[in-house]
Amino acid sequence: MTFRILSLAGLFIFLLSCGSASKTSEIKGDDGIITVKFVQLNDVYEIAPLSGGQYGGMARVAHVADSIRNVNPNTFLVLAGDFLNPSLLGTVKVDGERLRGKQMIEVMNAMDFDLVTFGNHEFDLDEEDLQKRLDESNFQWISSNISRKTESGTIPFTVNRDIGKIAVPLEYTVTVSDIDNTTVNLGFFSVCLASNPRDYVVYDDIYESAQKSHDRLAANSDVIIGLTHVAVEDDIAIAQMLKDVPLIMGGHEHNNMLVPEGNSVVAKADANAKTIYIHTLTINKNTGETTLDSKLFPIDDKIASQPEVDAIVQKWNRVLEAKIKEVIPNPNEVIYHADPPLDGTDSASRGIQTNMGEIITSAMSAAYGDEVSAAIVNGGSIRVDDMLAGDITSIDIFRVLPFGGMVLKVDITGDLLKEVLDFGKSKRGTGAYLQRFNIQESTRGSWLIDGQPLETGNRYYTIAISDFLLMGYDIPFLTAENPGILKVYTPTEDEIAYDVRKAVILNLKSNKDK
Repeated sequence: MTFRILSLAGLFIFLLSCGSASKTSEIKGDDGIITVKFVQLNDVYEIAPLSGGQYGGMARVAHVADSIRNVNPNTFLVLAGDFLNPSLLGTVKVDGERLRGKQMIEVMNAMDFDLVTFGNHEFDLDEEDLQKRLDESNFQWISSNISRKTESGTIPFTVNRDIGKIAVPLEYTVTVSDIDNTTVNLGFFSVCLASNPRDYVVYDDIYESAQKSHDRLAANSDVIIGLTHVAVEDDIAIAQMLKDVPLIMGGHEHNNMLVPEGNSVVAKADANAKTIYIHTLTINKNTGETTLDSKLFPIDDKIASQPEVDAIVQKWNRVLEAKIKEVIPNPNEVIYHADPPLDGTDSASRGIQTNMGEIITSAMSAAYGDEVSAAIVNGGSIRVDDMLAGDITSIDIFRVLPFGGMVLKVDITGDLLKEVLDFGKSKRGTGAYLQRFNIQESTRGSWLIDGQPLETGNRYYTIAISDFLLMGYDIPFLTAENPGILKVYTPTEDEIAYDVRKAVILNLKSNKDK
């Protein structure tokens, strides 16, 4: 098993060496040895490069994948879950309907993806929208533990084709052969964690499902491979359980890792195609040996873009920029440098006070200056589910807060504010958990406003609050009709507070320019 970071120059050397091997096989005839390659992505939410074009970009990935395919046709482009949501483009309305991953499917179709699995964020979509994306896809889906709940019972998810409905299989097999007619059967299983409960989704146990799929595949597969979307600890446990699986290509974590476990390896690339993994699996049918060479490859501005895919990306970029320019004139301007990274992951935003939450709520407060003493926003409004590092552009802020919304100025009684803060704390782990500015919790568990104990009784506070939070969705009793809400100021369109994203961008810029 080999692992190293592969540079652009290294890729060319890598491809040339692969080409030499193919020519040798052609001269010698069937040698019982076959090489299969996997180009692995996971947790990709944006189709275009990020951080002002520095890293990522599906057109660049397409160029790399095509380069490898041109040398070895037995190359599989796979994605280990989380690609339909969340994304900034997915929130944009076109012809009155939000895209909700439509742009990603169009790009992935053009890239000729071979195999994908569900991630937990696929089920952010409602049942109707998910079915649309399934039907639009030209690539193979797989899931060993996820099925669809209907009134008549549990059934597989399906993809509608001209020939009818095709079920998403529990496992998938494919036969490949090389130039000297060495042939192998590859079997794939896939499991996804049950972190996103939906009324229309049934999650079976990941371990039992992986074992059952593995056992069914064992009868007619030369090699069995995992394509998963679970926590790395679960991937490791699966590798310990299924000792003959040489490779588990996983998702869910957003940072690259290659974790050896017995005869197997668990691989995860960086989110948003900052990197990809290139796995070379060599199978010797004569000896029964399988060797794996895994290389991490950075996707950055040194990589060319595949023209067909790039044209699709640019089409959707024009749609996105037109929408963003309605709020901010220069979407690609660098407004902040994040060191350390800003934590916008779902688990953090919904469970602890984060530096991302601090930046958002401090900007909400700054939009009203000295008129407010604190600010709160529901953690669920932070939708990027990623760590943002290095140069941050205006587009990145739109990725963090894709739905926008107004910042309201609210006079709220101390009694109600305490009730709201207590409720948010009790909902740790959900979108109702509150990110705060100038509100702290003391060592004794009481609330402090501007360093002073929160007062109840006849006291009221003027705070900045997101308009969504005052609609009662996350905190049912927090509405404008609650008697504890004494006054609500709604900003006009020409005010900074009219769009929370604009408030954050301008506040970061003002601090950067100081």
